[in-house]
Amino acid sequence: MSVIVKINKYFQGVVSETKKVTWPTKKQVIDYTVVVIVAVGAIMIFFGSIDFGLTKLLEYVVSVL
Repeated sequence: MSVIVKINKYFQGVVSETKKVTWPTKKQVIDYTVVVIVAVGAIMIFFGSIDFGLTKLLEYVVSVL
């Protein structure tokens, strides 16, 4: 089998598998995007507050010493 035939067969398989994919609707994409943005925001606030608290604790410990 030549390289050209193998490449052609590969891309035919790719096209065939892509046709089987169930793509999300526009509403699903928007909903999932909002969920991700909210989750990232919540995680940012959580870790930001931990960072802030530990920074203040370390500043206090260093000032006492």
